[in-house]
Amino acid sequence: MSDATVSAGLARGYFDYAVARSADADDLAQRAGIDRAQFDDLDNRIPFDVYIALVRAGKQLTGDGALPLRFAEAVDMAEFSVVGLLANAAETMMDSFIQLNRYGQLVVEVDIGTQGRFAYEFKETGAWLVDTRRHANDFPELTESTFTRMITGPRRFLPRPHVLEVQVTHPEPAHRAVYDEIWRCPITFNAPWNAMRMDESLRMHRVQLQPRYVFGVLSTHADQLLRDLETSKTARGRVEHLLMPILHTGEISMDTIAAKMDQSRQTLYRALKDEGVTYEQVLDELRHKLALHYLAGKKVSVNETAYLVGFSDPASFSRAFKRWTGMSPREARK
Repeated sequence: MSDATVSAGLARGYFDYAVARSADADDLAQRAGIDRAQFDDLDNRIPFDVYIALVRAGKQLTGDGALPLRFAEAVDMAEFSVVGLLANAAETMMDSFIQLNRYGQLVVEVDIGTQGRFAYEFKETGAWLVDTRRHANDFPELTESTFTRMITGPRRFLPRPHVLEVQVTHPEPAHRAVYDEIWRCPITFNAPWNAMRMDESLRMHRVQLQPRYVFGVLSTHADQLLRDLETSKTARGRVEHLLMPILHTGEISMDTIAAKMDQSRQTLYRALKDEGVTYEQVLDELRHKLALHYLAGKKVSVNETAYLVGFSDPASFSRAFKRWTGMSPREARK
């Protein structure tokens, strides 16, 4: 994937961490071939090859071959990407995995199959979470950082370790001791796959580090809207209140919402009709309203906004936004 990219937030997060660990900022930018002004706009994408150069230059300038591991342990993804916030806002560990699989390409684009980057496989040895990224040994630092986040992040709320064993395809590095220090489980190098054996009993363990979802972080207006909807007596208000926390999942059919309201689809249809609206109108107008809030807040990129309001791809969101406002999302954000 020669045209693959990573988010400006990820690149900036690693850059700042390397500088904090003694790398010279100007030297680091020059070696990576990156203009630091690119970090200022959340909509910017950094070429994947440039990110590889940045990661390796950081290791060289700090003299720490384990820098990607340490970065992933120290810096929560929620600090530089809405994807981290969504994972933290998930109800269970399994839901968090689903969100990471759905949105992961917003952080870093990699060469994967059609089923997403991660897959669960059940073997005689147990349940394995497999990273399906192709050509992983071309950039093993990404395997290091990805697995580190997935291993260390849940330690904040799980009662015991959820990763029981790790296998990676790359050779054992000189900084093997740091793997043992951070991952704290048996590790096999030169393995046939990149995979983690999971404690199946924790798949449904509750997460909810952000119990009110992430509206307050992304937009004060959206958080206020959610509070207002909680007290609404109208059918429309109840529908919007139920839609807001799950828009990003894509599971937003009328049947889904009717079930949450303990009524039939037809009953909900009639209730909305009595108020002069259709379910499609409520959904469309809620997406419009939230998109404007998110873009005005300038805390998430256009692509992230598209997924947050329930679009499966940014192009569809851009067409809808043009219909709503007569301008593109990027024009509105500026």
